[in-house]
Amino acid sequence: MTQPVPRLSVPAAVALGSAALGAAFVTGVFLGRRWPPWRWRRQQRLLPPEDSPLWQYLLSRSVREHPALRSLRLLTLEQPHGDSMLTSEQAQLLANLVRLVKAQKALDLGTFTGYCALALALALPPAGRVVTCEVDAGPPALGRPLWQQAEAEPKIDLRLRPALETLGELETLGELVTLGELETLGELVTLGELVTLGELETLDALLAAGEAGTFDVAVVDADKENCTAYYERCLQLLRPGGVLAIPRVLWQGEVLQPQKGDKEAECVRTLNERIWRDARVHISLLPLGDGLTLAFKI
Repeated sequence: MTQPVPRLSVPAAVALGSAALGAAFVTGVFLGRRWPPWRWRRQQRLLPPEDSPLWQYLLSRSVREHPALRSLRLLTLEQPHGDSMLTSEQAQLLANLVRLVKAQKALDLGTFTGYCALALALALPPAGRVVTCEVDAGPPALGRPLWQQAEAEPKIDLRLRPALETLGELETLGELVTLGELETLGELVTLGELVTLGELETLDALLAAGEAGTFDVAVVDADKENCTAYYERCLQLLRPGGVLAIPRVLWQGEVLQPQKGDKEAECVRTLNERIWRDARVHISLLPLGDGLTLAFKI
């Protein structure tokens, strides 16, 4: 015979519910003190974990990676700081945007092994060109054989030269500064060298007189301490309707509350605020990789 289920009186039910709420409150306070919410979120991916079957299914039914591009991605991941490169889904999205806007000319700041430059070059038409800028000759040398394997090397215009040499040429010869030289100079702060305000103003003037408004797509993946300066220059270089992409804008969650002295996180956070308020662009911040901002010049 089934035993009747005991029923709690109203006071007993209220007492039990209060006890449960009290336990939940105490637990929440304890966890909140020990691990503040922003510290929890900092460690979390906004998308499923990379080893998630669902995420792997998504990639397997989305990413179409050229064999040379895949080889270059795997090679890059073996290098120090290689995990800071574009993800395959980010690279494919940018390549599709290149096709969508019928780009002829692209800019890639921070070549490294050239994974991004190769992805852009493969999406460009035969006469297209990617101007890509780097100050360290080592990583591009690793990637160049794969650029050649993909038959995309003629489209990749690598601007590589010592920054001090470029400065010396500018001061002594007064020559026209190419786009690659400009961005090499823009990265001098990373090398601990000094660029005066007057030099930057001169470079901006030369840029405006030369290649301003001629680029269709720009990708800024150079040092974050100068990301705002890169953003402003790229807006000048882009034509109306051009696309500016900036990866790593979540900075592994550090943008929520940068640690004291973390200048890179502060700079990324400042740039995110700047772009959000910028009436010159339409924007989307996507949760791909470590965050990807797309700014479309109006």
